[in-house]
Amino acid sequence: MDVVYTHCCGLDVHKREVVACAIVPDAAGRPAKTIRRFPTMTEDLEALARWLRELGCTHVALESTGVYWQPVWNVLEEAGAFELLLVNARHVRTVPGRKTDVNDAEWLADLVRHGLVRGSYVPDRAQRELRELTRYRTELIEERTAHVNRLQKTLETANVKLAAVATDVLGVSCRAILAALLDPAQAATAAELADLARGRLRTKIPDLRRALVGRLTAHHRFLIAELLVMIDALDERIDAVGAEIAERERPFAADLARLDTIPGIGPRVAEIIVAELGADLGHFRSPAQLASWAGLCPGNHESGGKRLSGTTRSGNAALRRALVEAARAASRSRTYLRAQYYRLKPRRGPQRAAVAVAHSIIRIIYFVLTRKTDYVDLGPDYLDRRHAAATERQLVHRLERLGNKVTIEKVA
Repeated sequence: MDVVYTHCCGLDVHKREVVACAIVPDAAGRPAKTIRRFPTMTEDLEALARWLRELGCTHVALESTGVYWQPVWNVLEEAGAFELLLVNARHVRTVPGRKTDVNDAEWLADLVRHGLVRGSYVPDRAQRELRELTRYRTELIEERTAHVNRLQKTLETANVKLAAVATDVLGVSCRAILAALLDPAQAATAAELADLARGRLRTKIPDLRRALVGRLTAHHRFLIAELLVMIDALDERIDAVGAEIAERERPFAADLARLDTIPGIGPRVAEIIVAELGADLGHFRSPAQLASWAGLCPGNHESGGKRLSGTTRSGNAALRRALVEAARAASRSRTYLRAQYYRLKPRRGPQRAAVAVAHSIIRIIYFVLTRKTDYVDLGPDYLDRRHAAATERQLVHRLERLGNKVTIEKVA
């Protein structure tokens, strides 16, 4: 095979150790392998960078093993003397039965030397930090949702059916009711508690009186109070992280506004998209490649001329989740995306229909961010207008099957 890079190195990264295999020409011009082991402390990684610079290595490849590759990447990135390649471990598996740390590093170096590996997309440090913030906020929101669900379960065990009447058990009215429930000295009756309702919930006061007749004990009061404290603390943390994200994404205000014109995408999802993709999509050659990278396109599994499975491939989990969430929101809007969702749902089911709409959304995102333009919706009747003749035939056929005689007259 042809040699593409004469000075290269493969790194087998672990939690406490990095095994490096450098391939550089010797005095006679023949490729020579040099093996070194380095601990993963920062000063040791700096020694690794100096060693690679002394050898004249231009390309360095390492596997994406958990989070352990990130300290190595940070130090080598700061050195600025190497072309770094982060490769998928599944793409560079060696022959079974010959796996050692040294063999892994040698195999990776050989692949780099002959140009047989392709690096994954790794954004710059500022975008990586922004990704950490948006993903951390998502985890906080999930934790808050878990505590709200636990609160509802605790109320159910106390025979308090507040969630059966009120849509939001943490709304203004419900918080006032819960505060009165937690005060044993107040000893409010169900009628007095129901009278604390505000706004539209006052129309349900008779139902509230019945729902608030429970069996609340000291144990329930303690647990509900603890859950409310945790929920309030999580709300504060979510707001703090959200403010930091908004400050860091201030330079992308125009792109965030353009993304907000796409049905189903709100401010939070737009922030996740910018954090995961960046505002410049030049590293993606086409919308199809972007959809594949996000894990929103069908997989290929064919054998013997038969299509065995079309399961979507793995991709950016955080982006995929946000786009599927946006697709479900778009299915409730009067837009083309809603029409697409309900066209696919009867045949493919709600889950696959949502993924298909998410695939359309990410293609829209590609053109919105590359062309710097707002989204223009095709309309909820676009599919009917595009296939007008077929739609007419289907509707006429359905009416005729019901025993009707149909005559179509065109309107001027």
